[in-house]
Order: sequence, then structure tokens, then C-alpha cells
Amino acid sequence: MTFVPVDFLLKEAMKGNYAVGAFNCNNMEIVQAIVRAAEEENAPVIMQASQGAIKYAGIGFITAMAREAAANAKVPVALHLDHGTSFDQVMQCLRNGFSGVMIDGSKHPLEENIALTRQVIAAARPIGVSVEAELGKIGGTEDDITVSEREAMFTDPAEAKYFVEQTGVDSLAVAIGTAHGQYKGEPKLDFERLKKIVSMVDIPIVLHGSSGVPGEAVQEAIALGVRKVNIDTNIREAFVAACRKVLDTDSREIDPRKVLGPAREAAVEVIREKIRIFGSSGKA
Repeated sequence: MTFVPVDFLLKEAMKGNYAVGAFNCNNMEIVQAIVRAAEEENAPVIMQASQGAIKYAGIGFITAMAREAAANAKVPVALHLDHGTSFDQVMQCLRNGFSGVMIDGSKHPLEENIALTRQVIAAARPIGVSVEAELGKIGGTEDDITVSEREAMFTDPAEAKYFVEQTGVDSLAVAIGTAHGQYKGEPKLDFERLKKIVSMVDIPIVLHGSSGVPGEAVQEAIALGVRKVNIDTNIREAFVAACRKVLDTDSREIDPRKVLGPAREAAVEVIREKIRIFGSSGKA
């Protein structure tokens, strides 16, 4: 099976009133964990590569690992660029076979964000690649992108409507109270704002920074119209904790497989749990 377009998965999620999990991958073990968890839950899945992951592993390695995993998968698998910030970066991903790209122009004024998003859509849509954009600024840090609490800005529903009308984008990431990275306290999501946004646009809504959000809150957001939920930090936490446990048990261990194998298993369990929360189990 080759990569499935992200917008196909999200349109199916809109019909079924569930969300597709989008999980960030940084190495082979996490790529394997994402696909295995999806297969065990019989769920469609989106693998995401951030700018940091591409810089660390190289786009050739990321794409090759993801393609190998998707080729042998029993469930639909997409490969998506997470938080691309330049047209050149998007083009690199298109040339390497990504089936979805995110152009994050949220740091720009509204009209510049619209212009950049249109430019990406003009390049991606003719080759069947879907485009996600962002409106509003999600706080926290993810790889090379940091947004302070002071800079964070909730998405304005009227601007969301205008943005979607002007761009024709396939999906929209919104800021309603989530943040990237580890939370200092429990996040409070602005569900009323989400309701307004969903009532004013007719495309899938994406929730970033979801790792620290309680499952019940994520499910409420999905019930209101969120169709793609991004998870990265929870996977990293489980993966690294499992590595530490092995090395704390035997500090003389030198076999990477004995360290990374349990980490992969821990990642599988986290991803399976998220898939169940998102309601996409059995939807492949």
C-alpha cells in the first residue's frame, strides 16, 4: 500500500464523526510503532515529519522508512509534513512523495498567510497532495518553532471563514488553548470558539499540541468537529522513559536493540490508546 492522501482520510473521518491520529516520527522504531499500533487497532493513520525530524534524519531516510512501513501495512497510511514554514521546504516534501503538507504561515499577517497558502496549494493540488494551514498561534515549542505564551493567539472564527474562502485549503489547524510540548498545568480548551469555527467553515479542523490534553477534552473537541489530532510529546515521553528504565536496570547494556526495542513497545501502547480515544479504531 502506498501513501494515502491526508484529505481522503479526513473526509472519511468527517463522515464517521471521528478523528485520525497524526503521530510524529523521528526514527525507525517510532515509524514501526505508528504503523503497528494502527494495524492492531485497524485504524487509518497519519505519520508526520516535522522540520526537526527532517533535519535530524534527512528527508531521504524519513521518506524511505515511511514508504517501507506503508508498503507493508494492512491499514491506510499517509505521510504528512508537520509545520512547514517555507515554500521551498514544502516543495522538497512534494518531490519526495509526501501525501500531505502543512504550511504554517501563522507568524505572518493574515493576507501574507493567505498568499503563502495559495502558493502551496497551487503546487500541491495538481499532484493530489492535500494542504493543511494554520490560523492563530499555538503556544509552546516543537522542534525549531517556539511561540511564547505572550505571542500565542486564539483563532478568530470570522478570520477562519475568510481564510478558508480565500485559500480553499483542505484542512485548518486552529488555536483554541492547546500548546506544543509538555504542559505546566491542565489545558483549558475554548469549546465555544471551536463550535463557532466549525459552524463557519466546511473543512476538517486540526488540533495541534494534544499530548497533554485529557482524553475527555479531546473527545469533546472531536464531537464538535475536530478530524485530525496531532501527537508527539506523549510518544517521546514513553519512548525515552522506556530507554531509561532499561539503562537504569543495567547500566552496562550496550546492545541498542535491547534499549530501543522496549521503547518501541512503549510507543505502540501510547499510540494505540490515542487511537481509541480518537474513535478511529476499526475505521480502516
